[in-house]
Amino acid sequence: MPAKTSYPSGREADVVLRDGSTVHVRPVLAGDEAELREFLESLSPDSRVLRFFSGGTNLRQAAQAAADVDYRRRYGLVATAGADAAIVAHAEYIATGGDEAEIAFEVSDAAQGMGLGTLLLAHLAQAAGENGITTFVAHVMPANHRMIEVFRKSGFATSVRSLAGILLVEFPTSVSPEAVAAFEHRDQVAAAAAVGRILAPSSVAVVGASRREGSIGGEILGNLVDAGFSGRLYPVNPHASELKSLPAYPSIGEVPGDVELAVIAVPAEHVVDVARECGAKGVGALLVISAGFAETGPDGVARQAELLSVCRQGGMRLVGPNCLGVVNTAPDVRLNATFAPSFPAAGRVGFMSQSGALGLALIDRAQARGVGLSSFVSVGNKADISGNDLLQYWETDDRTGVIVLYLESFGDPRRFARIARRVGRSKPIVALKSGRSKAGARAASSHTGALVAASDVTVDTLFRQSGVIRSRTLRELLDVTSLLANQPLPGGKRVAIVTNSGGPAIMCADACADEGLELPELAAETRDRLAAQLPRAASVANPVDMLATASGEDYRQTIELMAQDPSVDAVIAIFTPPLGTPPADVASAIRGASGGDVPLLGVFISTESTAPMFSFPEEAARALGHAVRYSEWRQRAEAPAPGLTDTDPDAAAAAIASALARNEEWLSPDDVSSVLGAYGLPLIESLSAADPTAAGAAAQRLGGRVALKAVSPTLVHKSDAHGVRLGLVGAGQVSLAAGEMRDELEAAGHELSGFLVQRLLQAPVAELLIGVTNDPTFGPLLVCGAGGTTAELLKDVSVRLTPIDGRDAAEMLRSLRTFPLLDGYRGAPKADVAALENVLLRLSALVEAHAEIVELDLNPVMALGEGAVIVDARIRVAAASPPRPWPALRSPTPERGL
Repeated sequence: MPAKTSYPSGREADVVLRDGSTVHVRPVLAGDEAELREFLESLSPDSRVLRFFSGGTNLRQAAQAAADVDYRRRYGLVATAGADAAIVAHAEYIATGGDEAEIAFEVSDAAQGMGLGTLLLAHLAQAAGENGITTFVAHVMPANHRMIEVFRKSGFATSVRSLAGILLVEFPTSVSPEAVAAFEHRDQVAAAAAVGRILAPSSVAVVGASRREGSIGGEILGNLVDAGFSGRLYPVNPHASELKSLPAYPSIGEVPGDVELAVIAVPAEHVVDVARECGAKGVGALLVISAGFAETGPDGVARQAELLSVCRQGGMRLVGPNCLGVVNTAPDVRLNATFAPSFPAAGRVGFMSQSGALGLALIDRAQARGVGLSSFVSVGNKADISGNDLLQYWETDDRTGVIVLYLESFGDPRRFARIARRVGRSKPIVALKSGRSKAGARAASSHTGALVAASDVTVDTLFRQSGVIRSRTLRELLDVTSLLANQPLPGGKRVAIVTNSGGPAIMCADACADEGLELPELAAETRDRLAAQLPRAASVANPVDMLATASGEDYRQTIELMAQDPSVDAVIAIFTPPLGTPPADVASAIRGASGGDVPLLGVFISTESTAPMFSFPEEAARALGHAVRYSEWRQRAEAPAPGLTDTDPDAAAAAIASALARNEEWLSPDDVSSVLGAYGLPLIESLSAADPTAAGAAAQRLGGRVALKAVSPTLVHKSDAHGVRLGLVGAGQVSLAAGEMRDELEAAGHELSGFLVQRLLQAPVAELLIGVTNDPTFGPLLVCGAGGTTAELLKDVSVRLTPIDGRDAAEMLRSLRTFPLLDGYRGAPKADVAALENVLLRLSALVEAHAEIVELDLNPVMALGEGAVIVDARIRVAAASPPRPWPALRSPTPERGL
């Protein structure tokens, strides 16, 4: 039997079940034998027969065998739940030879139907794949329909064969796209169920309820009563028998009925004890209003970790701590579990805020703009429930049409990108991310890192790729949300402007141009009909100026005529109050005008309240620009990342592992060549040389004109340090140049490890920089831009988070200001753009597969008339953390973000 490896603690994870509750999954320990036997004995006779093919199995021996693991060829997992961490499920694989293993599952009768078997299968397959197991085999009784269904719905490519008395199920351990889709759907269902416990609970207990005026617990209980909460309401206060005409209870444990949501508003030092009582009671979720946790320092961090641990043990999800509360305006729920001064109006916007106070201010302003809420969640410290969970809830909530996020931090932005990209296909997401001046600030030791350091480009990239509308100010957030909540999406970027004053219309036209919007010429029929109804002096071109005498009826008729024009995708109506025209008439006409499927934006330059109008033309143009870009993103067909069949990940991994074993941070030229070659990245023909004499010999072998480059981990900008010589010919000239270069660089403090001699290319069409920097939060960031010695001067770059698809690669190149140089600028030769796109796609695949790559520079990449060639490459590596079990909840930190 193979030697037992150490316990894989990195495989421990908390997972969410289909009903929104949680369990803990971990590898089996040798000491689990007694608990495993107790679990097997708890199974019903039918479950034991289906698992062991017999009702008379020796369960002591079965438990002993299940605990006998080596974490490679014999591997087991258990799922535990409750404060006593009782085992509720077990799964194992046992290698049967080569790369095949037999698997088996047992799930307690009470936990069946919750998706636990599917989750264990995913975790087991991930562990097996890392241990060289490529195929799973399961022997299943024909009557075990539930287990067959687990395999079939898992998304793994399952085959089932009938043998004598059994069914033989086989499938690969690799996670296919179908399996990913199945698990993401399951994740969405579980997240929605978890949030449903919080936003649509059947019963709420307020722990810390009080009759004291101004107390948080008292305000929350009062708001729940005043809002008309439809479920059962239980005040909890050991010093009161009745609150708000409701019976009060001394503790959560003494509440007579089930409690789905407990709102906790007690001093921080008592919260964990209350949470334990809630777990023992079987409460579904906690909303912790109390402050005094991670936001206060180390003691608070420890308290928050303990609170979350208690929640995990009890299978409870958590909002907060240190939050304002939650609201659901649905008429059949009417939940106001906040201490806010009023209950917001119902509407189509789901709103998450990381700041409670800011959330209240935005709600108040939104209502003034005619924007109502479907629900609101103040997430506070985001110890557990976060934006990713809420997105998946609002995705399936019929009352939510627009999603708004106020963010201060990110926790799992790559997961956010996957979820937002899916949700955004049906519902717009508007986000305001604060802290822009600090985002991206980090030390960088490469061209690529320098180009994206100390910038907000990562957040911009994340939102752009995910289809998220990013606003820069609170006012812009409200403007965009108001438009999306009250108007249809624009079908294009063509805008018609109508006004009673020429100046604001000109300003609006300029603002539209800044947003990439167009002012088309109106159709002749439209102009004729406008001329027939407006004064002779009016302008019926676009913008249409109806003059200062325009009435409310003029506005209505003109707007409706323009909206019917087939060349118009949106209408902006601007009103500047003149003498003699009642502003109320115009405001009513603009609101009441029918535009069909064309969005109508009203701009009312007045001190009078005219919600939901815009105050200035630039605001309307900016909001419309956001809506148009979102609409265009939504209309684009999804394009999955292409599969590359000619790569050799194992060869690249071997080169990286070899460098790590030598404690080398920067790969040697030979290892760089191996890594790039494994992914078909076209590195120029090069020879390594240890000293000047060897460099001369390498030049002789290559023949012709060559380039000589110094190799040193401390050289980032070789040209600036005189570490590059071009156009050298012959062994003697190269040897002499290498000696001079070595002396100069060593005198400057650089330690050379050798030289690189490369065949010199003919003049390229253009030079590009293509590289990657691995952001600790966002993951690999792929950068493409103008290259060579001027890369950091021009800062002409395009950025994407990996993985990218073919459309991303095409857009990255075409978005560069210098793209015309690739496209035959002023009659120059055209570059092979398809070859450059191929480099981007292959580099994306490389860094996705090898998390050890921290930074990578390809500079310059020579764009040729046919093909592309990488002339210089640097790769920095570091040991990577083991992959997190998937699907699973992230290990929370005080600043989790999404």
